[in-house]
Amino acid sequence: MNHLEIFTTIHTFIFDVDGVMTNNEVMITESGELLRKMSVRDGLAMRIAIDKGYRIAVITGGRSEGVKKRLEALGIKDIYSGISNKLEAFDEYVEKYELDPVGILYMGDDLPDYPVLRRVGLATCPKNSAPELFPIVNYVSPYNGGEGCVRDVIEKVLRLQGKWSEE
Repeated sequence: MNHLEIFTTIHTFIFDVDGVMTNNEVMITESGELLRKMSVRDGLAMRIAIDKGYRIAVITGGRSEGVKKRLEALGIKDIYSGISNKLEAFDEYVEKYELDPVGILYMGDDLPDYPVLRRVGLATCPKNSAPELFPIVNYVSPYNGGEGCVRDVIEKVLRLQGKWSEE
């Protein structure tokens, strides 16, 4: 099966945050707060997918309350933050909803994502990911993290399943 055919089987999206939803950089304020920049277009795509009935979860090592509030505002309910073992969180999520990993798209950008990428039906990453991921993913987005890679994979899934609309 080629990667376009695999996109037609997806029912669930799981994303990392730093390096996927953000550009993998943090700005540090004088008080020590870490600031991240997220793509509004990625956010819109996540909102559309949720509205169309897709599941979206986030598994991140970060602990940002601001990021959590942003994701909750988009309608994402399953947010695993401060996670050191992403595979354990993934297994918990899959078990909780009795999901078949074959229908899950995961997007990660670095070594902590490697074990989950090996378990899903569609393993994806942004184009500026750690090079160790390229041999194991099915699809590399032409967009960098924080610059539309989330929108890219969601839009592909929805278009190939006839659920994307410009209206």
